[in-house]
Amino acid sequence: WRTLDQHTWDATHSWINNSWNQLNQRVYKCNEIIASNPTPAQKAEAQFLRAWNAFHVMDYWGQLPFREVTDGVDVNPKVLDRSAAFDFIVKDLTEALPGLSAGGPKANNPKATKAAANFLLARMYLNKAVYKSSKAEGPYTFDNADMQKVIDAVNAIEAEGYKLGDDYFQNFTTNATTESILNSDEGTPQNRWFMTLHYDQNPSGWNGFTTLADFYDTFEDGDIRKGVPAKKDGTNFSGIGQGFLIGQQYKDNGEAIVDSRSKKPLLFTRDVTLAGTPTDKGIRAIKYHPATAGKYILMRYADAYLMKAEAQLRSGKTAEALAAVNALRAKRNAKALGALSLDNLFQEIGRETYWEGGKRTVEIRFGKFLTGTGALKTEPHLVLYPVPSAAIVSNPNLKQNPGY
Repeated sequence: WRTLDQHTWDATHSWINNSWNQLNQRVYKCNEIIASNPTPAQKAEAQFLRAWNAFHVMDYWGQLPFREVTDGVDVNPKVLDRSAAFDFIVKDLTEALPGLSAGGPKANNPKATKAAANFLLARMYLNKAVYKSSKAEGPYTFDNADMQKVIDAVNAIEAEGYKLGDDYFQNFTTNATTESILNSDEGTPQNRWFMTLHYDQNPSGWNGFTTLADFYDTFEDGDIRKGVPAKKDGTNFSGIGQGFLIGQQYKDNGEAIVDSRSKKPLLFTRDVTLAGTPTDKGIRAIKYHPATAGKYILMRYADAYLMKAEAQLRSGKTAEALAAVNALRAKRNAKALGALSLDNLFQEIGRETYWEGGKRTVEIRFGKFLTGTGALKTEPHLVLYPVPSAAIVSNPNLKQNPGY
């Protein structure tokens, strides 16, 4: 984890290798479904899933290996460059759309739908300047026609009844109503609270992940996204708050927790270092609460809403974008912005979607990925991950990304 934070990975990093294998395996499984005489609905869903997994391969590595189901084991998969992969994914989504259902928002939305396909299309066109750039690190030029396609895709999502929820944290519970476009279909996102909670809390956690005070300080007091205090009413897990946990932590009955290792009160502090830090350091994030957590969300309407606002801003529709962002901030009990720039929109995206897993792509699009806190290496080529060494050995059609 420290290697990923510091940008010091290489082509042998196990998690990069595992992600490469899993995503490409899923692309191939979708190829098998599409080639197996599926029903029109099955084909559409498989095309969406192929696009979803191929999108991540293209986004992370800038190229996409592709094996036809009719290829023998001695045939090396062809490799699509980033521009060709973009076109392939858009084609899959466009062809899938008519065959996908129009389900509308509900707490559990685990199947491919028109809204999910439009969400991914919006993300594709918002990042098209990145994916079609001759240099992965930019600079990027955003075309107004592409921004309009982002707006159109999000409008199609809204036409199905998706809207901003009145209760921010309800979006991550079993009672979610208006924002969940696509979520996982099994299990719970318990790894998200295991990552952050201390050993002595209920539930016990791995005590490994925190946020930085600089990010925490971008939230104004009163912004609901900053956090909700623990209920401490004696029910199970009621000692855990939502949002950011800072300061003294409590048991379910309201009794202050004492760190069993240091024998001192468990107070989460603003300061934290990357390694060798005491167990009480760092502000913790809780978005999925262990008492109420729903399924792991892969696509949420507020994310699409902000993609539309960004497309408006980038295409000169500044007043519309500002009004949209301020409408969202009003929902979150935050004060209206007087003006909207790319910098404060970037911050708003972070405040709304923290701990949901999509920020790397946003940072690259805004030209901020190489300048983040903690990065020891900032060379331009790091906007792409290295193709795993084992993959290059197995397929000579793959070429290592520049700089590795």
